[in-house]
Amino acid sequence: GAQASRGFEVQQPQDKVSVTVGQTLTLTCTTSGDGPLGPLKWLKGWGDGNETVYDQTGSFSRVTRAVSESNTDFSIHIEDIQPEDAGTYYCVKFRKSLGRSDEVFQRGKGTVVSLYDAALVPSMAATAVVLCFLLFLSLFVAFCMYRRKRRGEAESQCLAGPAGTGSFSPIPLRCCAGTPSTTSEALDAETSHLPSQLSSKEDNNIHYADLQPLPAAPRHGRSPGTACSEYASVRVAAK
Repeated sequence: GAQASRGFEVQQPQDKVSVTVGQTLTLTCTTSGDGPLGPLKWLKGWGDGNETVYDQTGSFSRVTRAVSESNTDFSIHIEDIQPEDAGTYYCVKFRKSLGRSDEVFQRGKGTVVSLYDAALVPSMAATAVVLCFLLFLSLFVAFCMYRRKRRGEAESQCLAGPAGTGSFSPIPLRCCAGTPSTTSEALDAETSHLPSQLSSKEDNNIHYADLQPLPAAPRHGRSPGTACSEYASVRVAAK
């Protein structure tokens, strides 16, 4: 019997288990080899303050065997878990002793059972959703600001480009009679072609001139590059 007990081993693979209040807890324990005579029990805690959760010879209202009548699988189910059920559970093999109480022969490494409130799960999910929304919103705002900045830079480059190349430079207009050196001389040359009676009434009449560039036509006595203009005069009564 002693030689056969040397190959005996208690296997308790669960290190930690987390369950919700009201759920059913499953604790796993198996044995291998032939052990000595004696019961196998589940204890909560270790030492003088331990509590027997399951015993092969006892009856427990919330605890049942996962595989009934098995000699190697001693896993159990604990129904309706409550906060006071949190703790460390040990699968323990005992050996009978003549005239004395059963002695501990071998025990498992222990399983730590912790509980969490089911009401916290929705709140945590809602918090995660809010955080994801805020992150998405901040990224969207940053993207919009980046697009606006790039658009402003592109518009400033478009406005600065034609001005730098001279695309919007004013086109000089020259009269067929000649090129006045100053603006006053050009006005004098234009008003000299008007009838004399109009010039005498400058205070009462307003003249509008529309100057449009005409295609260049070859003429003698005019320097290359000069262009004629079309002149129109409209007289209206001044108010």
